[in-house]
Amino acid sequence: MQSSVISNSVIKRLPRYYRFLGELKAQGMTRISSKELSDRMGLTASQIRQDLNCFGGFGQQGYGYNIELLQSEIAKILGLDVPKNAILIGMGNLGKAVTMHMNFENKGFHIIGLFDSKESLVGQVVKNLPIRHTDDIDEFCRENRPQIAILCIPKEAAGNIVGQLINLGIKGFWNFSHYDITLNHKDIVVENVHLSDSLMTLSYQLINKQTKIPTFR
Repeated sequence: MQSSVISNSVIKRLPRYYRFLGELKAQGMTRISSKELSDRMGLTASQIRQDLNCFGGFGQQGYGYNIELLQSEIAKILGLDVPKNAILIGMGNLGKAVTMHMNFENKGFHIIGLFDSKESLVGQVVKNLPIRHTDDIDEFCRENRPQIAILCIPKEAAGNIVGQLINLGIKGFWNFSHYDITLNHKDIVVENVHLSDSLMTLSYQLINKQTKIPTFR
């Protein structure tokens, strides 16, 4: 039986399991033990078993895990089998890159609308979708009822539009801006993406992994 409270660290490992299992399936593998999976992922076998046991387990003693079945179960846990309509706001370089290169359909999302405030971008077509003006968000959302908004806009612009989107029925945000949505909207689901934070973390890891230069007395 699934635990009532699953730690965030476990949830964040699920997409990695899903991705690795997909790679194994593409290689023609049909089953794998927790030990083999741990060697490939750099986790302990115990950690993998504990993570999956949060959702009822899925392995068989002496057999291991059926790769296709386990990936399918993880997809259900992550909600990838339930398409969620999304809109993307901000069609500058970042917004265009996200639209063009993310395979949203394989991740449980369907982009139904693209928006920007720049007149020069309105009317352009990206991945078979026309870019609409942000003035049209109200009408579009009332007619199409998207659940998710992807924000690829500056912090100051996000602050002005988040409340409007929530009032229009948006339930969750994939937030590339630096605006803290949960500060004023604590019940909204938000996944923040801070590329600069990730880069600074890399810098820290590099510095602290360097071999210390010995000192001579």
